[in-house]
Parts: sequence; structure tokens; C-alpha cells
Amino acid sequence: ITSIMNRVRNLKNKYRNEENITDEFNCTKISADTTDNSGTVNQIMMTTNNPEDWLCFLLKLEKKGVPQMDVSLLNRLIGRYSQAVAALPAEKYSQDESYARILVRFAELKALQDPEEARDQFHLARLNCKKFAFVHVAFAQFELSQENEKKCKQILQKAVECSAVPLELLETALQNLHLRKKQLLSDEEK
Repeated sequence: ITSIMNRVRNLKNKYRNEENITDEFNCTKISADTTDNSGTVNQIMMTTNNPEDWLCFLLKLEKKGVPQMDVSLLNRLIGRYSQAVAALPAEKYSQDESYARILVRFAELKALQDPEEARDQFHLARLNCKKFAFVHVAFAQFELSQENEKKCKQILQKAVECSAVPLELLETALQNLHLRKKQLLSDEEK
């Protein structure tokens, strides 16, 4: 009887927790089924496994708090972004903007923990998604935040040379760098 009562109590707790997270992933037809989002992740990987669904899920997860202020959320996000990067083959998605955004955001989050690992992730993003100007600008912004102005300028110039688009974004970032602004792009320009 005790065993049965414990199972009933566990089931009640499980279903109560699930009711609290039903809006965890409403971006697409996929819905969350556990508090740690593993059900959502498994469903994405088994069904669509595309950058758009991953990005939607990850952005929804980010809205749960401020990663700069919440180490637990930061670690969770880094783990989920890492899963997304591992699940999405670069050779298939290098021309996909959502994939590029996942790589960039993963690197930005890593920068909050470990600048050297972040630098590696930015290199990976730039290597795989070189046609997107925002990838180069994000990496250049990272280098500028590390007080590496020369490297920042090199990244932006190489982006222009490899014809990343839109060119206007790169030109604006270079202009702001020359004006010694701390932000290469304002929120409006982004």
C-alpha cells in the first residue's frame, strides 16, 4: 500500500509540474513534456531538427530570465545551445540565418563564462557562416569588449573582403569603430 501511495504521489507531482510548463514551447507544433525541456529537445531532434525550431525554442528559454544575472539559467542555456550546435550539421545549414544566429548567441553566452572558449565559438561561427555580416560584427564586438581593437578592425575588414551581407552593416560597424564607440552597432542598427 505504501508503494502504491508513493507512486500516486509521484504521478500527481509530475502532472502538476507539467501543467505549469505547458507554454514552454509554443513556437511550433512541438510542446514541452518535462521540466528540464528534455522532451522538447528530443521531439525537435526526432521530428524536424531544423535551425528555425531550435532557435525558437532557445529564444523562448532565454526569456525565462537574464543569463548575466542568473548562473543557473546561463548554464542551462549554454547546455541547450551546445546541444543545438551538435545536432545541426554545419555542412547542411551554413547558409541558414537561424543556424548562424544560434552559433553567434552560443558564443555570446560562452563569453560570459570563458572568453577563450567564446573566441573559439566565434571562429566556428565565422568559418561556417561567413556570408552573414552580423556573424562578423558579433565577433568584432567581442574582440572590442576584450580591448583588442586591432583584431576587431581586422575581422570587419575581412568580412568586407569576403562579401558578407548586408555590407551597410559592416560599414556602420567600421565607422563606429573609427569613432571609438564601445558598441559597433546601436540597437536600432542591429
